[in-house]
Amino acid sequence: MNKDQWSDVDAYYDSLFVPHDATLDAALEDSAKAGLPTIAVSRALGKFLYLQARMLQARRILEIGSLGGYSAIWLARALPSDGHLITLEADPKHAQVARANIARAGFESLVDLRIGSALDTLPSLAEEKTEAFDLTFIDADKKSIPEYFAWALKLSHPGSVIIIDNVVRNGAILNANSDDPDIQGTRRMADIIAAEPRVSATTIQTVGSKGYDGFTLVLVNE
Repeated sequence: MNKDQWSDVDAYYDSLFVPHDATLDAALEDSAKAGLPTIAVSRALGKFLYLQARMLQARRILEIGSLGGYSAIWLARALPSDGHLITLEADPKHAQVARANIARAGFESLVDLRIGSALDTLPSLAEEKTEAFDLTFIDADKKSIPEYFAWALKLSHPGSVIIIDNVVRNGAILNANSDDPDIQGTRRMADIIAAEPRVSATTIQTVGSKGYDGFTLVLVNE
């Protein structure tokens, strides 16, 4: 087994379940043209996020890490007409691309894109006493995900789901002595979740066109 075979399997199932979509393809193309890193979620994971939001009948979604807006479009597609997605992006250039992609997709009225460090914008959400989120997707710098998770939990309600992407990192998560802040942040996050009685969680390893990684799925307990 190798990455070429993983990618071929992705392509096979994507052709059946996640066919190419002009709006989503344009979001990726414009992100690449603008020089954004090619780290958006895969088509399969985008569809997974959409299905999760649909199954939860989510009305309010929080995304930490907008990049070019690709995953935000997937999530917004799952919202009802009175739904709301808040997506946070630290990089103004990324936010500009994301905002244009979201507007072209027709979700400008459903999506509130906030620019700034998430560690600054998340406390402001709490200060606004915003309604709790049904689903939170965390896909930002991994060194800070313990703090992102803590805020996501604070902004959730019983029955909410939190999904944290890129938690396996090609198996490097096993290296407890790593000097990579992303590895150490991810390991701290895992320890925090394991010790948190208010949640139940599991991690699923993934292979595919994006390589070897995985995500953690967290349910806020009743």
